Amino acid sequence: MRWVLRVGVVLAVLAAGLGWVLTRPASLPDTFAAGHVPDPDNGALIFHAGGCASCHTAPEAETDSAALPILAGGLPFVTEFGTFYAPNISPDLDQGIGEWSAQGFARAVTLGVSPQGQHYYPAFPYAAYQRATPGDVIDLFAYIQTLPPSEVENRPHDVGFPFNIRRGLGLWKRLFVAEDFVVATDNPVVQRGRYLAEGLAHCAECHTSRNALGGLDRTGWMAGAPNPSGKGTIPNITPAALEWSEADLIAYFTSGFTPDYDSAGGEMAEVVENLSQLPEADRAAIAAYVKALPAIP
Repeated sequence: MRWVLRVGVVLAVLAAGLGWVLTRPASLPDTFAAGHVPDPDNGALIFHAGGCASCHTAPEAETDSAALPILAGGLPFVTEFGTFYAPNISPDLDQGIGEWSAQGFARAVTLGVSPQGQHYYPAFPYAAYQRATPGDVIDLFAYIQTLPPSEVENRPHDVGFPFNIRRGLGLWKRLFVAEDFVVATDNPVVQRGRYLAEGLAHCAECHTSRNALGGLDRTGWMAGAPNPSGKGTIPNITPAALEWSEADLIAYFTSGFTPDYDSAGGEMAEVVENLSQLPEADRAAIAAYVKALPAIP
């Protein structure tokens, strides 16, 4: 029986070692965005496309005199895994990201790993942001550095066992974070819309259902999902359910008005506010992408 115990110990050690390797936080190469000159003006567009203010501006926060967003965080996201709170990402040196490097910021945005080497929860949509180009990520960081700092302290997430073991998120990423785009296309306009919709704007985070572990169900891409609030559903925006023309979609992304003279409400109103800040060509590209989605009933 002693040999059985020894074998069991060896297997346990091997399993622990394998688990440690599989859940190890990833790093970016030192050549990430090498030679890129930061462009805060482009970063402002990336900021709007990514909807950063919608999550990271505190619900009660006010803008400064220049109407710049104060990214103090604090907005709660209630899920079946716990309640997550958006962090302070203002340039404050103590509470925000003022002391972060551009490389550390890029690692957080594209890999979901903090500068301290901890996995971020996927309430932060890095699974989508990973598709952003290195230049766009660095430009976004440069723009955020121009915004007002906030000394508001970060609120800890309310997450119970076993989801509070962040190391396990490394395995979750291996299972559910895929680098490739979902919709295949050779059309340059649709490709631009895909980059915006599947990447920066992270549309699938709301419009695609999830499995029991919180991974997106790519077989039902953009075909609707339960509303995280528990009230109603997020609509199916594939051509099987959405009959709007590209012109209708562009108008909606610009003004929030539907072809039926209704208007966007709830979180979608904030999405429209963000999209309206983009060049019309980008809104047209997203519309072309939506029309190119595979129809899923």
